Amino acid sequence: MLVVEWASHLRMRKPRLFGVEAALPMPGPSPSSKPSRSLCLATACLAFTLGTVVGAIVAFVLLPGLPYQDLTNLTLPVTETKASVTFVEPLKVNISHVRPEPIEITETNVIHIHSETVDGIFWSENVENLLPKGFTEEIEEEWIRYLKKSRIARLEEGCGRMQNRLVIFDNGKRSCGRYRQNFDQIQGEIFSYYLARLLGIRNLPPTSLALVRPEKEKWFNIRSQLTLAQWNEDRPVVLTQFIEGLEPALIPPVLRNSTRRLHPSDISQFRVDEDVEQLKELAQWSELIIFDYLTANLDRVVNNMYNLQWNPQMMDAPAHNLVKDPQSGLLIFLDNESGLLHGYRLLDKYEHYHKLLLDSMCVFRRRTVKRLRKLQSGKNIGSLMKDLFESREKEVSDYLPFLPDKTIKILMQRIDRVLSQVDRCENLYQS
Repeated sequence: MLVVEWASHLRMRKPRLFGVEAALPMPGPSPSSKPSRSLCLATACLAFTLGTVVGAIVAFVLLPGLPYQDLTNLTLPVTETKASVTFVEPLKVNISHVRPEPIEITETNVIHIHSETVDGIFWSENVENLLPKGFTEEIEEEWIRYLKKSRIARLEEGCGRMQNRLVIFDNGKRSCGRYRQNFDQIQGEIFSYYLARLLGIRNLPPTSLALVRPEKEKWFNIRSQLTLAQWNEDRPVVLTQFIEGLEPALIPPVLRNSTRRLHPSDISQFRVDEDVEQLKELAQWSELIIFDYLTANLDRVVNNMYNLQWNPQMMDAPAHNLVKDPQSGLLIFLDNESGLLHGYRLLDKYEHYHKLLLDSMCVFRRRTVKRLRKLQSGKNIGSLMKDLFESREKEVSDYLPFLPDKTIKILMQRIDRVLSQVDRCENLYQS
């Protein structure tokens, strides 16, 4: 009796599954289970048979002339479609972290450009003849001789930063005197100048070093002014020839926006007799971009580019530390103290901008490229710069260190990088 009541209780109890009551069927005979299984089995067999028959009919009756092995040669028709508009934003890639794929050069993608303005990737002889001579070796030697024999009459505020001074000599000539507490920027200024001389770039005004020595005849008349300027004894100062009547220089329109480029195909439409000023300016900019890349000078065009994040019109403003002689059209590269040591230390932050400028270039001065290749093969840029320093700055060479080996190594790597860009351009535009 107790067993019967317990079984009955189980049949009436509904278990709960995840909080929901569910019926729990108890095992028992099902009179309809056997017929249902037989019916399902018969239906499955019939469906399988019908499927097999229909497949065979399609394969052997409807497609009799198309053997299986020819299906791989089946060509689908191609129809022309009209251009459509998509509202999906294209993927933006940060090109600074993408290594460009090497270009495979064939007869079909080499561009042959020879015109009155360009000869392959080089400025033509016509354009070279337009360029101002700049500061020649004769002008440089005359300045060095003048500094050795002249006395300083007074110092005036000017020439940029707080401790810089405008130096006026006893005959009225002027110089920009650059003084720094540390050596890095003094080295950057003078060794950038020596690099430009080795490359034949004549856009830097004559520059030399002098030691501050109040008791010497050169400095004797301004001893009190040296104290006010906080120029300490036996410290090197850079003396750069002051040039009168200069005006700000603007960045060329072709280099202002994100699509900047200066390629032979962009220059070939210019005419030597009609576009003199533009050609003179662009040819000198091709030198400036190489020079600032080699020294990693971040205080000129890179300064404009970096400040775009705060001022969208920055590239329309005059280039920093770049001026122009309106009479000759000569671009003058001023204030190169951030080059080499200081610039190399900040490559992680600014190399992206240096590379963007270099990669935009595919027109070069033949003379400059030849000198770069000579420096690359000779691997002697360090010794050449040191020889210049020790021969021209004998008074100062014991007070100002030469460039560290690490700096020379980075400079050589950057020479290699410039020449890689030249090679890439030569592959694109047959010289």
